[in-house]
Amino acid sequence: MTEPGELYRAEALTRVYRAGRRQVRALDAVDLTLDRGHRLGIVGESGSGKSTLVRLLAGLDRATSGTVWFEGIDITALPERRLGMVRASVQMVFQDPRSSLNPRMKVADIITEPLRSRLVRRQLPADVDHTQRLAELLEAVDLPADAGRHYPHEFSGGQRQRIAIARALAPKPEVLIADEPVSALDVSVRAQVMNLLTDLVAAQGLTLVVVSHDLMVVRHLCDQLVVMRQGRIVEAGATAEVYGDPHSAYTRSLLEAVPRIRTGGAERHSRPDGGRPGED
Repeated sequence: MTEPGELYRAEALTRVYRAGRRQVRALDAVDLTLDRGHRLGIVGESGSGKSTLVRLLAGLDRATSGTVWFEGIDITALPERRLGMVRASVQMVFQDPRSSLNPRMKVADIITEPLRSRLVRRQLPADVDHTQRLAELLEAVDLPADAGRHYPHEFSGGQRQRIAIARALAPKPEVLIADEPVSALDVSVRAQVMNLLTDLVAAQGLTLVVVSHDLMVVRHLCDQLVVMRQGRIVEAGATAEVYGDPHSAYTRSLLEAVPRIRTGGAERHSRPDGGRPGED
């Protein structure tokens, strides 16, 4: 069971896949807790299990063993028809907005599509005005008011990711999971999208989970951090503490691999957003 203030609790979470005659252990007895309103970063190299973990948290995959509680409910024991409760409360933003947005749909239809879901309609007022909600969302993500009349290909990469964020926010979720949300974007627009996510999470009281291979992106967005390797969590704690005093040799190796720029004799970490080191 979750404790007061906890949104998620995972215990001994394990996911094993079959690959031909082999078994691949994507997650290996992972324990995790996440309180409401926090911003959790999940970092690790390709194949570390981070994407598998968030799919289990979102109710998009089934654990081989172990338990996930969401709002005090054991979602690993729920039948498929009841997992819709989790999926309506947890929305995802994916890495590449070009492939995650339907090119044949206008932006207005893309953003309001979740509002037409039966499960979402149960959670929102019956008389929700789709036009009004669209206008609110376009304003929230800093897109023009007439953006809804256009198609995704008419926008830049950063604008397409804003459309994807607006769609995820449409059903008023409790949790936003962002899987590599800026890695497909030009360096010049990464900071803008990261700042937008930070502002929206704070304004709407969301819990944020960010999956990334980039430690600097997670440092910008998250107050909690877990580092994964080979299906296990090798380090966890407050982001500032993990950066300031990493205990795992693997975490230290990741931090040492972050590019540094020498300025005035001092060495500073470079930033993934194209800003000057030390610039806020």
